Amino acid sequence: MAAKRDYYEVLAVGRTAGEREIKTAYRKLAVTYHPDRNAGDKEAEERFKEAAEAYAVLSDPDKRARYDRFGHQGVPASGGFDPTIFADFSDILGDLFGFGDPFGRRRGSGGPSRGADLRYDLTLSFEEAVFGVEKELRIPRLEGCEACRGTGSAGGTEPALCQACGGRGQVRYTQGFFTVARTCPQCSGAGRVVTDPCRECRGDGRVERERSLAVKVPPGVDSGARLRLTGEGEHGKQGGPAGDLYVVLKTRPHPRLKRDGSTVFGRVAVAYPQAVLGATVEVETVHGTSTLDVPPGTQHGREFRLRGQGIQRLDGNGRGDHVAVVEVEVPHPRDLSDEEQEHLRRLAELSDRPVREERKVFDRVKNLFG
Repeated sequence: MAAKRDYYEVLAVGRTAGEREIKTAYRKLAVTYHPDRNAGDKEAEERFKEAAEAYAVLSDPDKRARYDRFGHQGVPASGGFDPTIFADFSDILGDLFGFGDPFGRRRGSGGPSRGADLRYDLTLSFEEAVFGVEKELRIPRLEGCEACRGTGSAGGTEPALCQACGGRGQVRYTQGFFTVARTCPQCSGAGRVVTDPCRECRGDGRVERERSLAVKVPPGVDSGARLRLTGEGEHGKQGGPAGDLYVVLKTRPHPRLKRDGSTVFGRVAVAYPQAVLGATVEVETVHGTSTLDVPPGTQHGREFRLRGQGIQRLDGNGRGDHVAVVEVEVPHPRDLSDEEQEHLRRLAELSDRPVREERKVFDRVKNLFG
């Protein structure tokens, strides 16, 4: 059996492609290789299935993350191509020449529909992102109406069959040799219409409520990470499954430390004599104060790595390192005593490195007035 092609190669997109680019690439392939346009062409059918399978993985954040890490083994197939995969692509194929299910399977009209996914932007402190935290979120969302049990009709009555489409949810138009199916404008594809709307939800079957939700943020997350809470999005219509809630994280910077993945960078101040002769200094890490042995002759900007003093890796494979960057302090002369300045001048003479001559205030005033 031939090896599976890389999903990014199938859709002809880069590994950093965004959701819109992936969707556009799939649309293009779906139109080109759709069975309605390539009747009896087995190769076109396989290409169509291949593109659909690639889109199913790359359009799902969790599946895409596993695929990026483990390849095809991270998203194993369930014994071959799954035709029900096209149920998730109605928003892509439904407006292309009236295409529905390309293999002739008719989806039920007027049945339950999945609720919308929601996004919540959560800002964390540097420490919360490093060590993890539990946050309580207040999420406004659409939930099933209790008054009408989600039907949208007053008194719990069932909606009436749509007369325009006969309950199919689609109306068909003949244009020359083509028959084009479009979503029914009267029932919006539901196949049924509410003749006596519920007063609570005004016929939608859902009402807006605010839900309190506890979210556990794992240690080691960083800006741009997303947490997916399955089923915590908006409720579906007519008892359909709820969408998902995506919590998008943003981390505030630390005043003194910076991070790159699981590695933390911080500056450590070292006085000139300590840099020359060596010393033991204290280093601020995310786990508290640590000590660093500075060897003699250490230059400004030299980096020292403290193993395991960084941030917990998300894959659970231990912690990163802390990189201490030496910053040799150069004091201003006004912060030094006369004795300290004299010692520095003596040092400059011994090393044959002349310095600017000292000029007293009286001498500067005298020179100013000639």
